[in-house]
Amino acid sequence: MPCEVKSCVFIHHLQAKTTASYTDSSDDETSPREKTQVNSKGSSDFCVKNIKQAEFGRREIEIAEQDMSALISLRKRAQGEKPLAGAKVVGCTHITAQTAVLIETLVALGAQCRWTACNIYSTQNEVAAALAESGVSVFAWKGESEDDFWWCIDRCVNVEGWQANMILDDGGDLTHWVYKKYPSVFKKVRGIVEESVTGVHRLYQLSKAGKLCVPAMNVNDSVTKQKFDNLYCCRESILDGLKRTTDVMFGGKQVVVCGYGEVGKGCCSALKALGAIVCVTEIDPICALQACMDGFKVVKLNEVVRQMDMVITCTGNKNVVTREHLDRMKNGCIVCNMGHSNTEIDVASLRTPELTWERVRSQVDHVIWPDGKRVILLAEGRLLNLSCSTVPSFVLSITATTQALALIELYNAPEGRYKQDVYLLPKKMGKSYLNQSLLQFQ
Repeated sequence: MPCEVKSCVFIHHLQAKTTASYTDSSDDETSPREKTQVNSKGSSDFCVKNIKQAEFGRREIEIAEQDMSALISLRKRAQGEKPLAGAKVVGCTHITAQTAVLIETLVALGAQCRWTACNIYSTQNEVAAALAESGVSVFAWKGESEDDFWWCIDRCVNVEGWQANMILDDGGDLTHWVYKKYPSVFKKVRGIVEESVTGVHRLYQLSKAGKLCVPAMNVNDSVTKQKFDNLYCCRESILDGLKRTTDVMFGGKQVVVCGYGEVGKGCCSALKALGAIVCVTEIDPICALQACMDGFKVVKLNEVVRQMDMVITCTGNKNVVTREHLDRMKNGCIVCNMGHSNTEIDVASLRTPELTWERVRSQVDHVIWPDGKRVILLAEGRLLNLSCSTVPSFVLSITATTQALALIELYNAPEGRYKQDVYLLPKKMGKSYLNQSLLQFQ
């Protein structure tokens, strides 16, 4: 199964071959795992970059709350009932100000939470510090290694005197870890909530093999996620991520977007609006026809890759962009991924002695071929928007509310309502909170 993390050790070795590589000021700092930190309440049950950043992180969370009306409405309406009293939620998501509002909403509804990151680059260190200061056991920092990533997951799950009974996952790595390493815990979990296409695929694989012994809720394919987060969030954040990392001008650029699901639709819409010449690769005939009717040329990647200025993956599949494609790209081509899994671009094939990696900015690598050709790789093929920019709080509020409702539904469902299978959250459950969001536009 694909996992969200890959080792950063080899890239640092390759960077040593150059004399002008970018270095982050935090590279020489002590690993958070080697620090002893305590919050103001005397607790050390967390591992973050710097607990002293908590006040700054708290301001970030408060700003996010102002534009997350659906989630705040749920918090106000349900905190008196405490529908998650007794729930012990272990979570693995991007740790941002918006996710922090979700975590603190779950706590307000009665849950105990332990949290880690699903992406080694997307954690906002100051937000993680604020959560740790508030009493949430959070294990995450920006720039984790592969070993750090799995260590943080294990610290969330393997704790004396506390056993998770609910899982909230983004990508399936936490679910996979509990299933493999702690089968007794997995069997006692009352429900799993998964928000990414990658994680959902992994759940369906478990279900098909007869190994899913608890009910799971597929948030990714819920209408509130597909039609809002996947489309509108990506439509705005794709441009933000590309601008921050490359300063690129979009007008006149030749761009190929791989995949025309909701994420691809959002990316294509934004790029076209700024004057880019956009074409699409798509294997699903319905989505391919949609791309045609929206005015995009549907192509095969291997037929156009030599002419492209940007290649963007949005499929959730593995090795969409292969080493052969990368070898044929022109000098200066920007390559990035907007899907959850970091395996859409075959980055592993680039970690070879004949290619030189040069870190030019945070999350920006030039991969240099022997003839001098450079390909600009963003976030090492990981999720561009959350690794390199910020995302709109308003849209994430809808997704976060859907996740919270899914947890409440699974935790409080009477025995027999849900079998050991994967379910969609009923559409009617989110309507009242979407109505609350609409009030902002009136």
